[in-house]
Amino acid sequence: MRVIVAAMLAGACLTTPALAADRTGYQAIVAGDFSAAVTRIEAERRIFPDRPELMLNLAVAYAQTGRTADARALYRVVLDRPGVAMDMPNGAVLSSHDVATRGLSRLTTTIATR
Repeated sequence: MRVIVAAMLAGACLTTPALAADRTGYQAIVAGDFSAAVTRIEAERRIFPDRPELMLNLAVAYAQTGRTADARALYRVVLDRPGVAMDMPNGAVLSSHDVATRGLSRLTTTIATR
């Protein structure tokens, strides 16, 4: 299974919505409404708890709302599961593991610079 992943926004990897409905929280994240993104993604994860694009976007939203430990935990869950190929808008294909590793790295860098 391959999903489409958007480019980096403010140092965060984001997943684009595959359908017209924003089920991944992408539009809320792009708009900077991280609280709305958390609400939307958590609701979607109740239906699809194993989708890496949801976990990755939720990790971004958690990090932006100060829930760093929760973000870190989600990145680790993604890394503990089989990798999924994710299409990037620039045509590149990255593994969900690559995206999660980059997210964890940003969390560590952000914490170290505070």
